[in-house]
Amino acid sequence: MSGLKTFRKVSHVIFDMDGVLLDTEIVYKNAIQSIASRYGKVYTPHIMGKVIGTPERESSRIAVQEMELPISVEDFQTEFRNRAHNLFKTTVQLMPGAALLVKHLHSNKIPIAVATSSSQDSFNLKTAHHQNIFQLFDHIVCGGSDPDVKAGKPNPDIFLVCASRFSDNPNAEKCLVFEDAPNGVTAAVRAGMQVIMLPDENVPEELQREAHITISSLEEAPLQLFGLPPLQT
Repeated sequence: MSGLKTFRKVSHVIFDMDGVLLDTEIVYKNAIQSIASRYGKVYTPHIMGKVIGTPERESSRIAVQEMELPISVEDFQTEFRNRAHNLFKTTVQLMPGAALLVKHLHSNKIPIAVATSSSQDSFNLKTAHHQNIFQLFDHIVCGGSDPDVKAGKPNPDIFLVCASRFSDNPNAEKCLVFEDAPNGVTAAVRAGMQVIMLPDENVPEELQREAHITISSLEEAPLQLFGLPPLQT
């Protein structure tokens, strides 16, 4: 665990989904690399750092542009979606510590929500086998299809919308965010929230520096530093 030394106390917690609650980033990585390989291109960690956490359309645009693929963004997005969604039809695993942390916060009556760049349809597909966990959240914001989310990460919209939908409409500074993607971290910081980052192993260190703390697993979540009940592992 690494990060700064002093933190604000919070009252609400917001989770990204892919790569934080669900182990889906490997699916996205394999889907993009399989398309890139057809054109002799490589999906590098540098490009991955730009793609992770963005809406599907933006992910497709970045991939096509950065790898100079000779196909349209629309064609890439269609193939990417088909490949990824076929893989999601098999059980997507929870990230280590996800169930423990979510149940802990819920049992301690800490308001919790999900802010994902996925569309509602994609969310439903990915979470089909984990309804027992996702039903514990106060609400879910699917940025890929929610009309109130005008711009995707790294813009702060999704986190501000998510915070506003808690019943007590907390100030942004009262919200703690769990993210794995540099774009998501930037979005949360721009929203005025503190961020705990679980960086993908392929995300370069220089793209992790904006986070307030980095951890390698949700089992390490230092809740007590933010005035929340400490996690019992």
